Amino acid sequence: MLYYLFKYLNEAFDLPGAGVFEYISFRAGAAVITSLIISLLFGKRWINYLNRKQVGETIRDLGLEGQLEKQGTPTMGGLIILASIIVPTLLFAKLDNIYILLMLFTTIWLGALGFLDDYIKVFKKKKQGLNGKYKIAGQITLGLVVGLVMYFNPAVVVREKQKVVQEVVINLEESGPSTSFAQDQKQSTKTTIPFFKNNEFDYAVLLKWLGDGYEKWAFLIFIPIVIFIIVGVSNGTNLTDGMDGLATGTSAIIGITLGILAWVSGNIIFADYLNIMYLPDVGELTIYISAFVGATVGFLWFNTYPAQVFMGDTGSLSLGGIIAVFAIIIRKELLIPILCGIFLAESLSVILQVSYFKYTKKKFGVGRRIFKMAPLHHHYQKKGYPEPKVVLRFFIVGIMLSVFTIVTLKLR
Repeated sequence: MLYYLFKYLNEAFDLPGAGVFEYISFRAGAAVITSLIISLLFGKRWINYLNRKQVGETIRDLGLEGQLEKQGTPTMGGLIILASIIVPTLLFAKLDNIYILLMLFTTIWLGALGFLDDYIKVFKKKKQGLNGKYKIAGQITLGLVVGLVMYFNPAVVVREKQKVVQEVVINLEESGPSTSFAQDQKQSTKTTIPFFKNNEFDYAVLLKWLGDGYEKWAFLIFIPIVIFIIVGVSNGTNLTDGMDGLATGTSAIIGITLGILAWVSGNIIFADYLNIMYLPDVGELTIYISAFVGATVGFLWFNTYPAQVFMGDTGSLSLGGIIAVFAIIIRKELLIPILCGIFLAESLSVILQVSYFKYTKKKFGVGRRIFKMAPLHHHYQKKGYPEPKVVLRFFIVGIMLSVFTIVTLKLR
């Protein structure tokens, strides 16, 4: 909203300084600061309100050190994160940008889904919360919407690389093909794939066996992949939210990396230099992800050990879905196994634990476990590591994975 106001003031009255709102870097910085202020000010008031209403978390005794001390800690703190993302985005982003609209829809949709789950747990006193099949249905619906928009909306385009011949200046033998971008924009199902020379992969190729015209059926493979990624990452974040600050801090690290990737993908100079896909108008997402990072860091102020508030499913479902949809929009979703390695490890630990337990119980009559407890962070807690140490070491691993994710742009 402020973008349009200052744009009008600049064009109509040539107001000094108003033109700074044209710069993504300025608006991204303003979004970070605003989201931090909102999360810190609104967060304290919301926590006090939750305490007065005695909206506390019910803790199940799992035999973990310090676990029962968290009994009664306010939950539904994810509303702090959502408010700190949505308000700065509305203030500083271009609201006619299809990517911004899609991210706002994702934030509100998953926030509402998670809020409903928390509401049932806290106010209806049903520990299981929203039925799992309804959660999955909500996530699948979001994936369907995102997939349809990404595939059919004419505003979602790329400018593909083309080979041009360099001008010969001195030595003809030293000249050769160089990469630049075509002038025309087109819809595409291409994405970035790490470690390959071309660095691009077209989902439509998976249907090449259909014969001529197979490209027009690409949505049959593209949309299910989008749904799978959103459901997987969203639930992975939910599983990670088991220690004070773990999911929040990890999401902030991932958010910073996604911001860098969005910035370079939406800037034709950086995209050409890095020889990656150029996505017109996607640079505007830098404002959104800046608000996301500010919101998660601001929430971490209250969520760090010992936590004053838990985000609940209102936050955890939203964070994972936001990360997944953002990665899909900037066409870096195939980097998620690296970038979101913490979420992946947490999810795999649960899958392996449950599968192995069922297998051994069926074969030997007694279920056996791979880990002392799943998800993975509880395994280390059971081994005697203090909670703050486990969280901090997961952060360090998350930072290493984020750096490696960026490096993969040039590792081919």
